[in-house]
Amino acid sequence: MKTFTKSFIILIAIAIVSTGALQAQKKKSKVGPVIVDGMTQVVPEFNNPDKWIQHDLFVESEFDSDGDGKLDLIHMDVTRPAQTEDGLKLPIIYETSPYFAGTGTGDKQYFWDPRQELNTQPPVRKAFPEWKPRNTRPVISRGQVKTWVPHGYAVVHSSSPGTGLSQGCPTVGGDNESLAPKAVIDWLNGRTKGYTELDRKTEVKAYWSTGKVGMTGTSYNGTLPLAAATTGVDGLMAIIPIAPNTSYYHYYRTNGLIRHPGGWIGEDIDVLYDFIHSNPYLADSCDCNVRDDEMLSNHDRANGDYNDWWAGRDYLNDLGPLKAAVLMAHGFNDWNVVPEHSWRISEALKEMGVPLQMYYHQGGHGGQPPMDMMNKWFTRYIHGVENGVENDAKAWIVREGDDRQKPTPYADYPNPDAEPVTFYLAGGAPRSGSLVPHKISGQGQETLVDNVYFDGSTLAQTEFTEHRLMYVSPILTKDVHLSGTTSITVKMAYNKPAANLSVWVVSLPWNKSRKAIITDNIITRGWADLQNYKSMRESEPLVPGQFYEMTFDLQPDDQVIPAGQQIGLMIFSSDKDFTLWPEPGTELTLDLDGTSITMPVVGGSKAFMGAVGKGH
Repeated sequence: MKTFTKSFIILIAIAIVSTGALQAQKKKSKVGPVIVDGMTQVVPEFNNPDKWIQHDLFVESEFDSDGDGKLDLIHMDVTRPAQTEDGLKLPIIYETSPYFAGTGTGDKQYFWDPRQELNTQPPVRKAFPEWKPRNTRPVISRGQVKTWVPHGYAVVHSSSPGTGLSQGCPTVGGDNESLAPKAVIDWLNGRTKGYTELDRKTEVKAYWSTGKVGMTGTSYNGTLPLAAATTGVDGLMAIIPIAPNTSYYHYYRTNGLIRHPGGWIGEDIDVLYDFIHSNPYLADSCDCNVRDDEMLSNHDRANGDYNDWWAGRDYLNDLGPLKAAVLMAHGFNDWNVVPEHSWRISEALKEMGVPLQMYYHQGGHGGQPPMDMMNKWFTRYIHGVENGVENDAKAWIVREGDDRQKPTPYADYPNPDAEPVTFYLAGGAPRSGSLVPHKISGQGQETLVDNVYFDGSTLAQTEFTEHRLMYVSPILTKDVHLSGTTSITVKMAYNKPAANLSVWVVSLPWNKSRKAIITDNIITRGWADLQNYKSMRESEPLVPGQFYEMTFDLQPDDQVIPAGQQIGLMIFSSDKDFTLWPEPGTELTLDLDGTSITMPVVGGSKAFMGAVGKGH
């Protein structure tokens, strides 16, 4: 009897302990992402950085870009809540970059010298000095951690091939830059191996991962989510590219013309290679094969033509496998990564039927969407919560002077109510001529003389000059809303076989105030090489004195030109902040009757005519 009683008591005690443990486990299992009103919320249990688990590892890729006979390993870090050690699995926010280990010098003496005549080989570029990357173990970056870990995500960062501790060669748009983030996502889904060290001895698994991933980043870091998505990798559910470079040709060339990104005169794709190449392993081999052979043999700094090598660095050509939901963000006045980069991809994605939303602002480079917009996007497509985001406006545009956190919703971009309105030229050089919505015959020709030492803003403000041609609309009595892409047809002759051709559309009078913002003055811009009037792939030296016709697009825009202003079309040659700098003196002659510009006006001709009066 005593033995039975003792055994019974022991069983009861075990049951009590087991029940307590089960209840404790149940309590633990209740900790997870919290979603309210279609958005993830900050979870108190995840909001203590002291309890986050942080570590790094090396993921095996499917390529050997440095040619050492072994598949390249990609260095990545992980930051996750402590609860993931108790069986909790979480989705992932992921950012990858070539910049996390630091970069080389931005000293322009190591860039290409812009003082170069067109159709000639450039002077030799000065070699980049050696530089030491930062030690990035175990935390490569903290960029997304404070934002997303408290919301119930694990956060992952990785260094691009040939940067930081990631093996391989930087290729600046090559296939390995797409396959590297794919390898990380494959590891998060258990499809490839991860190791604690480069020796590949100790394997590590993502037992805490649901396998569902969202990617974001800005500039190069915004390019790489799109690059990853073009592989069609399973598990990449949504991306938010911010100011992404979607084509390296369109970054360093425009319509056959050598054009530098704004603020980086003299930069080219090989310069960017030197700027990011921070893994010294097999550096000489990468420099020789990728930079000195492949890049210098194909980037064509003499003519600026498009070719198959450039096409291989254009993500528009690789969109077929893409299935991730895309929230695209860009600034309409980004003259580093110009807005056509996002626009051209968005237009293609519309045709594909991929979930798409666009956020545009009036500023320059960078600028992410409001947090609520990003949160809803990731919640809908990573968590699968039916929050109705797919029924929201397709385009969100920050209007002039508005807070970037308060964009205006539109049915689409370009504005569905925008219609093309064609404007023609009436002469007036060396002063300003007229820009009118009806054709005037017999206007003849006008000539400008190239001089790179007068920059575009100076030319736009000058009343009388031979270095540009200007054509101005009547004064607007009502606001005019432009939305979409402006295109221009020019008929021109040069007195030399080649010249730069630059086109600005400006708002006049020019605001000279220190408080002026870019939308006060510049509406849109474009550049072209008339030698490519037949094809972007083949330039043809022009016969001096012979007229050629070419039609090309300026950068997409959405801008309201206020009443009291005039819209000006400025045509000039070398653009000091963007093009090569040939010696001054080349003459460009414009056939006024053969030249026109077509702008996307919301409300079409009726709206424009209502803004300038019936007399025009």
